[in-house]
Amino acid sequence: MPEHARYVWFDGAIVPWEEARVHVSTAAVLRGANVFEGVRAYWNADERELYIFRDAAHMARLWNSAKIMRMSPPWTQEELSEAEVAVLRANAFEGTVWFRLTLYVGEGEERGGSDGQVRIGGFILPRLSPRSKGVSAGVDSCVSTWTRIGDASVPPRVKAGANYHNASLAWMEARLAGYSGQPIMLNERGKVAEGPGACLMMVRDGRLVTPPVTSNILESITRATLLELARDAGIPTQEREIDRTELYVADEAFFCGSGAEITPINSVDRYPVGTGRPGPLTRRLQDLYFSVVEGRVPRYRDWLTPVYQRATTPA
Repeated sequence: MPEHARYVWFDGAIVPWEEARVHVSTAAVLRGANVFEGVRAYWNADERELYIFRDAAHMARLWNSAKIMRMSPPWTQEELSEAEVAVLRANAFEGTVWFRLTLYVGEGEERGGSDGQVRIGGFILPRLSPRSKGVSAGVDSCVSTWTRIGDASVPPRVKAGANYHNASLAWMEARLAGYSGQPIMLNERGKVAEGPGACLMMVRDGRLVTPPVTSNILESITRATLLELARDAGIPTQEREIDRTELYVADEAFFCGSGAEITPINSVDRYPVGTGRPGPLTRRLQDLYFSVVEGRVPRYRDWLTPVYQRATTPA
């Protein structure tokens, strides 16, 4: 697998990887001033097609992040969607892709903020991203000593690069402690929030449970997708606060997100979750989710945007 893509979309044009550069004086470099979306495009080998999953939902969330950060994108959502398709085509990917669509603040940080005086740039950075081993085998997690950022300080519903400093601290702590998976972070009330890069769901007594969006979590598109798929499949769901010790007695648990997809959690703080292996409801949701994102379930094909056989409307 190549180390990086041949082409990226940068400030309105598709350019070779080596030519996509920002200046050291940009607020993106100096302050981590950017908002972004991590999006997957799934390869369907039978159709020889690459499908961007839930592009409209990602664009809507990007626009919400930009609004809160008072950024005015110089492109429309439709133009950025076309740019996504163009850069994926240019790289001729034949495999599942993860790409980062970023709006960044340019030079002029001394004037403060993004009030129209500072240039807003953008890039789309794609890479092949096959399913991780953790998706199949599960991971061992822990509860981090680092508290998740909150709406009154650094709002997690804004998907901003700077927010991930909080995530990095938790990630590094878990790695140094010998855990194979990302940690679980609590909010300022001591309730379960999410992982540093994914939301969390658990199963108790046959019910799928996840913290509400007011628990200092990202308003995750994968989380919303799984709740809808579960309800459509007749699986009871509940959005409520979760105590730390509930994780120890849960029947199953998993992380979910565009990057994590559905990653089972085998243990938390060395307590086995259920049998200590990925559980049956987790596996059922995985099978359904991957069938949907690859375009194998007609009911949900309006969530897909084709890349190679481009139509005037989503697939």
